[in-house]
Amino acid sequence: MIHETVTSLEGAEVLERAKKFFAERIPHHAAFVEKEGPNFATFRGQGGEELAIAVFPGEGGTRVRASSLFYDQAIDRFFSTLPPARESAA
Repeated sequence: MIHETVTSLEGAEVLERAKKFFAERIPHHAAFVEKEGPNFATFRGQGGEELAIAVFPGEGGTRVRASSLFYDQAIDRFFSTLPPARESAA
């Protein structure tokens, strides 16, 4: 399933927070970085499960997209820790 949100954080900060969150906050199903780049990180769980997170700069904030078949609840929890994007004045 694909999850998406927009945050006021920079992309690098989102990825750093994801690394800590998935390694420390869900101890029974922890996931650790397998590959990473400036705009993405892929994680591998202890049972081989995969999780991918990508960040895209945009107007009003950073778009964060996550994809996994196993970590849906954990992704929702992680997204809830990110500050929302600033609303633009209309």
